[in-house]
Amino acid sequence: MNLIGALAVFIGGGLGSLLRFGLSYLIRGISLSALPYATLASNILSTAILGIVFYKVSPLSNQTLYLFLAIGVCGGFSTFSTFSLETFQLLKNGQFIWATANILISVFMCLMILFLISKSIK
Repeated sequence: MNLIGALAVFIGGGLGSLLRFGLSYLIRGISLSALPYATLASNILSTAILGIVFYKVSPLSNQTLYLFLAIGVCGGFSTFSTFSLETFQLLKNGQFIWATANILISVFMCLMILFLISKSIK
């Protein structure tokens, strides 16, 4: 990776982090349960973006765009570490049903989105 690629990842990561912050700000009022909605939404949206990028942007044809979107934006926007911490906190607090729901919904929705994208983009 060259300097331009490194800058693409850096700028994309910053943008992804800002998107994550903005999404958390928008969703902060939703508290129907212990489920961490902002983390769930950012993981699902990031997976969708990554799926589209994977199927539409070849790292061989446009490496800089791929690095910006797939590594930078999606890396900054996705929140697997937050997902893990919040799920751990749910388990630690005895909220086993919500922890299980968070795991199942997150994994199922992200896999389903990738499946649908893989079938619709060729």
